[in-house]
Amino acid sequence: MKITYFGHACFLLESREGKRILIDPFNDQVGYPVPRVAADLVLVSHEHFDHNYVEAATGSPRVIRGLREGGREHADVRETVEGVRVVAIPTYHDNVHGAQRGKNAMFRIEVDGLKILHCGDLGHDLEGANFHEGAYKGALKPDILMVPVGGHYTIDARTAELVVNRLQARVVIPMHYRTEANPAWPLAPVEEFLAGKRNVTRVGHRVEATPLPSYREVWVMDWKEKNA
Repeated sequence: MKITYFGHACFLLESREGKRILIDPFNDQVGYPVPRVAADLVLVSHEHFDHNYVEAATGSPRVIRGLREGGREHADVRETVEGVRVVAIPTYHDNVHGAQRGKNAMFRIEVDGLKILHCGDLGHDLEGANFHEGAYKGALKPDILMVPVGGHYTIDARTAELVVNRLQARVVIPMHYRTEANPAWPLAPVEEFLAGKRNVTRVGHRVEATPLPSYREVWVMDWKEKNA
């Protein structure tokens, strides 16, 4: 499976059989170039403009939304689409059960024998009163974890570290942080999450996800080709 990063929380997964899964596409208010890519499946973690611009996908993709009723309620998503298994795990966009920023869904995607967990705009840790163990039991031990680290709108670097350790991910891909594309956004840069870590690999704009490392690695991805 190949992974391409377009910035913010937007990724494209491409399976060995050619299935293309676009996650959390954004519109032109975010600062990054809007991705225009063919997709078979589009996943939307929540209904904010920087995560739900499904028009970025060309073709006639199936759209799966983690929230229903315009983002007011969690959707019960347990679907298999052309061999791709998708489950939505209910979470919140803040640490007060959605009172400030509403609800959020994490997506567990199973494809090519891999388990990928995309956290969307997760706004709290996964312990204590904020979250019930039974609700996220299926999220434990993903092969690849895509986790926000920039703070302000989501969890920050410190809480992201707690989430990573809680979920026991093999590969961690940080997302939703400040870059040269969105310098005015009140987000921390990825370096705050990387501080003190030795197992960091800069894998570029696109990476082949297999074989997985034998120990945990942090993969830092570029939102565009270096020569672009």
